[in-house]
Amino acid sequence: MPEIEPKDRSLKALKGLHLWHAPMSSCSQRVRIVIEETGRAWESHPIDLEKDEHATEAYQAIHPKGLVPALVDDGRLMIESIDIIQHVAGEGSELLENAEADLLERANAAQADLKLLTFEFLFRAGPPPSKEQVAAFEDGHRNTWLKQFRRDFAEGFGRERIDAAVRRTAEGFRHLDALLADGRPFLSGETFSLSDVAWMPNVHRFALMGWPFEQTPRLQDWFDRVSRRPSYGAALLSWQNEDVAGMFAEYTRTWRAEGTDIRTFGGLQS
Repeated sequence: MPEIEPKDRSLKALKGLHLWHAPMSSCSQRVRIVIEETGRAWESHPIDLEKDEHATEAYQAIHPKGLVPALVDDGRLMIESIDIIQHVAGEGSELLENAEADLLERANAAQADLKLLTFEFLFRAGPPPSKEQVAAFEDGHRNTWLKQFRRDFAEGFGRERIDAAVRRTAEGFRHLDALLADGRPFLSGETFSLSDVAWMPNVHRFALMGWPFEQTPRLQDWFDRVSRRPSYGAALLSWQNEDVAGMFAEYTRTWRAEGTDIRTFGGLQS
């Protein structure tokens, strides 16, 4: 269901557009891009994922899964990013009318692998959480899937699981590259749409990991084109901590020199 009833009843009284989001969350990025594209006024409610603010009781009263983003529009609560971007774009808009349901579904399905590979190739080099942080997260967060994901990350995902995520990601990018083979400028055709919005943060994220986009040159050209849109700078780059982005780039260079970067998984080099 696109709209849910909030546990925090105070949300029903909110007027206008309110977004609970995180700067580096790809799902948050796609929502901010749509808001910028539509020019709608909005109120920002940043959630610090590093401090586990999504595990607080107050935030889980907004988003029952304890994830970002969450959007309230005149008291109506939505928590799934694909539903949110369709709602913000609005019925009859070019953004919505020119989008393809299949591409939105594929982008949504790709999020699990994006999360796993982000943690493996960007976050693993950072300092691990303290025992106190781990215990607080386990006690406070009610999303059993997310808690298990954190445990798996701490123990190590394992080569087979990483390889599978890389292969699925590569298949998804090859599909997009094939769509662009007919010369269309955007993923769904001649007009920029939610199909593009849904995939822009994913390509950006994998570029941070050093993904070999030279293997999908049409997709690379598409990203060069859409990343010149003002919404990309305002909704994604302006929220990106450049120090963190610099650390990610350094991690990627180090792992590539060691032969352990993302290109060495899932048959990407074969």
